[in-house]
Amino acid sequence: MSNPKDILKQYWGYDSFRPLQEDIVNAAVSGKSVLALLPTGGGKSICFQVPGLCMDGICIVISPLIALMKDQVEQLRKRGIKASAIYSGMNKKEIDITLDNCIYGDMKFLYVSPERIKTELFLARAEKMNISMLAVDEAHCISQWGYDFRPPYLEINEFIKALNIKRVIALTASATKAVKEDIMEKLGMENAQVFRKSFARANLSYSAFQLENKEQKMLEILTNVPGSSVVYVRSRKQTKELAEYLRANGISASFYHAGLPGHVRSARQDEWISGKIRVIVATNAFGMGIDKPDVRTVIHFELPDSLEAYYQEAGRAGRDEKKAYAVLLFGKNETANLVSRAEQSIVSVEFLKKAYQSLANFYKLAVGSEAFTSFPFDLSAFTKNYELSTIETYHALNQLSEEGLVQMTEAFRESSKIIFSLDQSEIYRYQVAHGNMDALIKVLMRLYGGELFLDFVSIKEEDIAALLKVPHVTVVQQLQYLHQSEVIIYHEAHDKPRITFLTPRMDANNLPLDENQIEWRRGVAISKAKKMVEYATNEMHCKTSFIQKYFDDDEYKDCGVCDRCIAKHKAQMLLPLKKVEAFIAGKPKTETEIIERFQDISENDLVASLRTLMDMKRITLTMEESFIKID
Repeated sequence: MSNPKDILKQYWGYDSFRPLQEDIVNAAVSGKSVLALLPTGGGKSICFQVPGLCMDGICIVISPLIALMKDQVEQLRKRGIKASAIYSGMNKKEIDITLDNCIYGDMKFLYVSPERIKTELFLARAEKMNISMLAVDEAHCISQWGYDFRPPYLEINEFIKALNIKRVIALTASATKAVKEDIMEKLGMENAQVFRKSFARANLSYSAFQLENKEQKMLEILTNVPGSSVVYVRSRKQTKELAEYLRANGISASFYHAGLPGHVRSARQDEWISGKIRVIVATNAFGMGIDKPDVRTVIHFELPDSLEAYYQEAGRAGRDEKKAYAVLLFGKNETANLVSRAEQSIVSVEFLKKAYQSLANFYKLAVGSEAFTSFPFDLSAFTKNYELSTIETYHALNQLSEEGLVQMTEAFRESSKIIFSLDQSEIYRYQVAHGNMDALIKVLMRLYGGELFLDFVSIKEEDIAALLKVPHVTVVQQLQYLHQSEVIIYHEAHDKPRITFLTPRMDANNLPLDENQIEWRRGVAISKAKKMVEYATNEMHCKTSFIQKYFDDDEYKDCGVCDRCIAKHKAQMLLPLKKVEAFIAGKPKTETEIIERFQDISENDLVASLRTLMDMKRITLTMEESFIKID
């Protein structure tokens, strides 16, 4: 078994772990079950990737998000680590080859969705794998008290038992006490070691402003605080409008949302990461898996749905441990609208059945059709075709996803992939017999090598076209010809949203929907919205302490840098603290005596002074209700 620090140095170039990481890694390597609660930016992935590399065998990683899977796989491959993912939209051949490589190859990490692990195919192949560890990422999804509950997570424990997996590590960035207990119970982690890093971020200043002219406040913040920034909005239309507003006011900005073509999204993300663009205005489709340490401000232009979502998104600021700002802007009516939106986000059982049936009709799927059937999806065309409310349908698809029935995947860039169907000797004979394809095959071999015979390889048609000195369209046509000739399997790039049926297609009238449970989820959504409103509007409590209390972080104290702490400090500077303290220092004084002594100072300021001095532990109250100086 390799030394964790050697692995960290070899693949990540770091000499030491961040706080808690080393303890988590050592516990996982030693064979203990581990629950790691680390805030956004706390380096969760290293906590299972390093142990996975220390041990023989493959680490299976369960994750609910395709974009996050793809990002982590790409990052691992860039470091020379063999990793793959299985997600909706892949065909049987691609899945088959991936699973074979996990059994017979030297694959170290396999990322899968929780729905995938319960299939007969996956179970049968997983039994043949040398599984070193199971990592459950975004583990809060297992809890109904969590903000992103996924019923398929409840079946992970059956998978653990079926394969007798000894090492399990569960990780999340946002878990209340109830969610933490749920994770441990549902995963059968009774004797797990729990590692929890404080949710406080000493370098991150939180603030919230209720105002009408949010654009002007945003501009003021970006003018006063230099450096990279993300501005989060709810609608795609707003991303473009606010980016144009910022550019018109001399600030380098671009916009990002899931409806843009994949190559455009990739280019804008790269420009922002490299610093060519200072501000990216985006929907919450942006940011997951992106590790940009020098973000100085994260501005939310509207209230997020929950404090969990806000904490994760705001936490993308200041990962380099330098001063950063998380700013929440909201209008007068937004607090009521947020609660109303939460009420409407849970639709009726009747509408869920109608939406499901309409989907089945849209794609002409018969009852019993195979699970994981995936299709390109256009929400606007779908709702128009069946005369459905767009917003209600969107919420219905999210609920059907929560029920583990379908999965709506936002558009993401899926690069073109190929694999040779023939062995090397057969390829050579084909080249001899088909001289017009010889140049293309040679370029493929030159660019991508022998890996083409073992696994699907991501390709760039433009790179191939440049070497062949032919148009892009010619390369695509030739690859399609090789595919039709069964020389290669060619999956052309796509970047469309997709809908996937996670189970065999059911009769809509017999969907396993629990009306009482759905109503309970509505109550949870409303409760979370109200807590978000409370955070935004509270004028008394430290923002960081508010977040810590919400996540049941016992070690909380005022941060000193949020808007409430700064306002409190400024108010204290105006209070007559020294005068009051000096008067009490002689002998105990009652409140009445203090008020009579300082008749030129308002009673409110005197009471505030006494409370502040008590908070500072400079004075205390005796049993006789007199104030005395603490030595």
